[in-house]
Amino acid sequence: MARRRGADTDRPMREYRRRRDPARTPEPMPTATPASGHDDTFVIQQHDATSLHWDLRLERDGVLVSWAVPRGLPAEPGVNRLAVHTEDHPLEYSTFEGTIPAGEYGGGTMTVWDAGTYQTEEWRADKVTVTLAGSRVRGRYALFATDGRNWLIRRLDPPQDPDRVPMPDTVEPMQPVRQANPPRDRDRYSYEFDWGGERAIAFVSGGRIRLHAADGSEIRAPAGLPRAARRMGARPAVLDGELVTLAADPVFVGFDLLYDDGVDLTGWPQQQRWDRLDALPWWGGSCQLAPRFDDPAAVRATARERGLPGIVAKRRDAPYRPGTTSAAWKRISA
Repeated sequence: MARRRGADTDRPMREYRRRRDPARTPEPMPTATPASGHDDTFVIQQHDATSLHWDLRLERDGVLVSWAVPRGLPAEPGVNRLAVHTEDHPLEYSTFEGTIPAGEYGGGTMTVWDAGTYQTEEWRADKVTVTLAGSRVRGRYALFATDGRNWLIRRLDPPQDPDRVPMPDTVEPMQPVRQANPPRDRDRYSYEFDWGGERAIAFVSGGRIRLHAADGSEIRAPAGLPRAARRMGARPAVLDGELVTLAADPVFVGFDLLYDDGVDLTGWPQQQRWDRLDALPWWGGSCQLAPRFDDPAAVRATARERGLPGIVAKRRDAPYRPGTTSAAWKRISA
C-alpha cells in the first residue's frame, strides 16, 4: 500500500507517473521525493470525473495512500460503502485543485472537499483504522480489503451530531384533500399549480438519484436528473415532486423537502421546508422548483389557461405527514 522508509524513493510514484502526461495534466509531478511528514495528514477531494466520487488520501511514509469512494464517506455507523484502492499520490496532491483535461486519466474537475489530520489505530495490508479530524468529517473509520482493489469503508463511532438521522429508504407521500374552492382563510396558504404529472419522491445521495412512485415502485429517472444530482455533491436529500413534460422534455418539478443532510424535515412547518428547498443547489434544467403564489384566484385562472387540472393550496405552518391525506393541502379543480 505504501513504501517502507528507506526503500526505493521513486518506486511508489512509478504507477502515478505512468498514468499521467506532465505536458497535458496540471496535476503535481514532483521531481524529488519530499521529506516525510508525521503520517497524520488527510484530504478528501471531490472528483467530478466520468462518475462523481470522492478520493480519500492518507499520508503514509512519504506518499498519499488513496481510495476512490463513489458515494462518499458514510456519516452514520454500520454503513459499508465501496472504496476502490488506487495508486499512491505525491504529498503535493493534498492541496491540488484543478481540471484534468478530458481524455486524460481521471479527466474532470478536482476540488478539496475536506482536509485535516488523522490518528492511526491500525495499519495492515488488508485493514486500516483511523480517526479523522477535518472540518466536515470527524470520526473513526475502518477501511478493509474485500477483493483485489475493492475495499469497503465503514464509520465505527456515532456521528458528531447526535441529532443526525440516516436518510430514509422509502417515503409514502402525503396527499391533499379535494375541495371545490380555495380556503376562506386564504392568507394562511400559498398556492401552487396542480401539474397533473406522476408523483415522484426523489432520493439524492452521493451525487446519484433514484425516484419512487407514490406506491413505492421505482421510476426510471429522466436523462437530465442524474446530471442535476451531481450538483448536490455529497449532500443527501429527499424531495417530493412530480414528473411532468415541459416543452416536450421530462422535468422533475420539486415542491417539498422531506430530508436534508441528516435532518428529518417532516415535522418542520411548510414555510421552513420551502426556505430550505429553495436554497438547494440543483435547480435548473431537468429540475425545476415549483412556483408559489399568494392569490388563489389569479393562479387558478392561469391553470385554466394552461390546461392544468387545478391548483393546490398549502398551509404555511403545517408539517408533512407521510402516508396521510391531510387537510393542510387542498387540491382545487381549475
